[in-house]
Amino acid sequence: MNKKKIKKWAVAALIRAAKTMAQTAAATLSVAVVMSDVNWVMVASSTLLAGILSMLTSVGGLPEVKESEE
Repeated sequence: MNKKKIKKWAVAALIRAAKTMAQTAAATLSVAVVMSDVNWVMVASSTLLAGILSMLTSVGGLPEVKESEE
C-alpha cells in the first residue's frame, strides 16, 4: 500500500470509529434515568473499547475504500 491509500483507509476507519464511539456513548448514557446516575467511568471505557474494536474490524476492509483502490 502506498501512503495515499493508507491515508484514505485511516481517515475512513477513524470516521467509522468516531461514529461507533458516539453511538456507544449515546446508548450508554440513555440507560441512566437521570444524569446524576451516570457511571462516567463505564461510559468512557465502553466508548473507548467500541472505538478500538471498530478500528480492529476496519483492518478486515472498509466498504468506503474499494478493493481496487487498496
